[in-house]
Amino acid sequence: MSRIAAAFEALQKDGRRALVPYVTAGFPYADITPELMHGMVEAGADVIELGVPFSDPMADGPVIQKAGEAALALGVGTKQVLAMVAAFRQTNDHTPVVLMGYANPVERYNGVHGEGSFIRDAAAAGVDGLLVVDYPPEECEDFAADLRTAGIDLIFLLAPTSTDERMAQVGRIATGYVYYVSLKGVTGAGHLDTEAVGRMVPRIRQHVSVPVGVGFGIRDAATAQAVGSAADAVVIGTRIIQLIDGQPREKVVPAVREFLSGIRQALDALPAATPKNAAGR
Repeated sequence: MSRIAAAFEALQKDGRRALVPYVTAGFPYADITPELMHGMVEAGADVIELGVPFSDPMADGPVIQKAGEAALALGVGTKQVLAMVAAFRQTNDHTPVVLMGYANPVERYNGVHGEGSFIRDAAAAGVDGLLVVDYPPEECEDFAADLRTAGIDLIFLLAPTSTDERMAQVGRIATGYVYYVSLKGVTGAGHLDTEAVGRMVPRIRQHVSVPVGVGFGIRDAATAQAVGSAADAVVIGTRIIQLIDGQPREKVVPAVREFLSGIRQALDALPAATPKNAAGR
């Protein structure tokens, strides 16, 4: 069983929702990410998503774009991100880590280090999941199979515009969890419609057998709690990036730990979730 599957199984036995914070690797300081990851775990994070800096992040809004540009300027690329995960793994062998990014850095890594090197090196570093925004399910079945062989889950995005056919395609390939993008647009855009989320998540569960996480637009304990009443996991990214942007180094981890502790408390105050069986049926 993968770390991701084990984490969700334990949470679902207790009727709890997963807290999944996102941060751009190497932001706001190139060497702070492993320390920040530990701080997020201390605050109650169940899974950590690390953004791999990329120069053209089409799904990300200005806040995360700026963070990626800053990290790139500090010399943080895919190789450095894998080293950060390996450093985190030296003292944490249980918290799942998911890399979120784009096809270009994966393919460039393979071009530089040899075909198949990204999956090999990601597995060696201790990566548990991969979310590649621009890898549609119909074009990456072989890639998904190679990841599964290496013990890495392939996670897909679903959106308010996703059809039942697309959900079924994702459901056939996805492992770990699926990430429902609750807003039309980029990260950090718009206002979250929690009632729409509540209608969409049961529909997604008709087509996927893995947990459903919801992200984009979650900014505080109230929105996290509203989303958590429907979803298996709550993903928070843009708000964390805003929180740490411009902070002195010594204040970054405490600020994130305090923020996430409040989110964790809000999620744990929800009534126990009803366990879901295969495909949500």
